[in-house]
Amino acid sequence: MSEREIFEATFAEAKPKRKEPKQISFRVSESEFEKLKRSAETFQMSVPAFVKSKAQGAKLVTPKIDRPGAVEIAKQLRAIGNNVNQMARATNTAEWDPNLAANLTAELQNVQKELNQIWQQLN
Repeated sequence: MSEREIFEATFAEAKPKRKEPKQISFRVSESEFEKLKRSAETFQMSVPAFVKSKAQGAKLVTPKIDRPGAVEIAKQLRAIGNNVNQMARATNTAEWDPNLAANLTAELQNVQKELNQIWQQLN
């Protein structure tokens, strides 16, 4: 195979394989773009994804929690998960001890309270 054939074969295969091969483009004013951008940010979407969703007639629902709130909830859930893992590790490695069982029960009740607080933030 010649170098030219190798070159052409390589770049012929390099074309991106897109699920959606058709492209639509249109122009908007600065103010229209800013409005679209703000709306997209509200839904935590890119402008193209937002416009495509709206063009397809999607009814978008504003998220109940903003991005910083979602990050804070994720941190809290990670901390709770770590606590549960520590309790499970202690349970699996220790001999049966009534004091340990009482402590773990109390700690699980605290975890349940924290989860209920997070759940209330989401609703």
